Amino acid sequence: MGGWNVVEETEVLRLLKQGGAVRLELCRPESLNAFDDRLSIGLRDALLRLGGDESVRCLVLTGSGRAFSAGADVKRPRSDSDDRGERTRRVLREQFNPAILAIREMPKPVIAAVNGPAVGVGCALAVACDLVVAAESAYFLLAFANIGLACDGGATITVPARVGFGRAGVLAMLAERLPAGEALRWGLADRVAPDAEFEETVTALALRLAAGPTRSYAATKRALNASALAGLADQLELEAELQGELAVSGDHEEGIAAFREKRQPEFHGFDAPQPASARS
Repeated sequence: MGGWNVVEETEVLRLLKQGGAVRLELCRPESLNAFDDRLSIGLRDALLRLGGDESVRCLVLTGSGRAFSAGADVKRPRSDSDDRGERTRRVLREQFNPAILAIREMPKPVIAAVNGPAVGVGCALAVACDLVVAAESAYFLLAFANIGLACDGGATITVPARVGFGRAGVLAMLAERLPAGEALRWGLADRVAPDAEFEETVTALALRLAAGPTRSYAATKRALNASALAGLADQLELEAELQGELAVSGDHEEGIAAFREKRQPEFHGFDAPQPASARS
């Protein structure tokens, strides 16, 4: 990749640098960069470390291969229903929520370079960034309702901050793909580039920001957080609690089964008998 030099690489992440700009790539391309524990923990730790590194003046977050991120890895083996709710809360509180907070609290610009599908918590991760640049073929999808869950990753505050209350409800409840061009019109994405020009566009923007007044950017980001995302930490905690409840619901079980069997789910909502773990 022209101009970017690999400085660090693990099984699930790649770190590249060009001047004061750093590029952090999610590297599970075989699963469309879906999050397992290794990736979510690795991302959290990398973001916290880069946030305190004064040599990093701008951060680009992107995915390797043909996706930004497909969200949580729903194909991985599932824990017993008795502890699934608590595990869900723990993963959000200990892995994803600190990563979202690290992006927002990082005193430097963070660009989401959405090179392909940004789905579920992958979508939430992208829209938590300061600037969202999407390839023309990319799309955004808050897919949680399709498997009987609510939004997490801070999407219940960052998405309405970007697109408004009504459109946030459309994205969350209808759980339909939003193509990059429409995402730009809605305000979910900030720039869209033709696929052939995407990498060049992202790199130019990252280098521009890295050469800019970073103290000014940090102060602006802090002020925007205070005005638009002041309740972020509390919202992340609420999402974790609600997601823990839904993780043991009958609708979530049906949603996962339907996803794996490639069929339409049959949800029953409050009328469905709940697993014993959900009633205890």
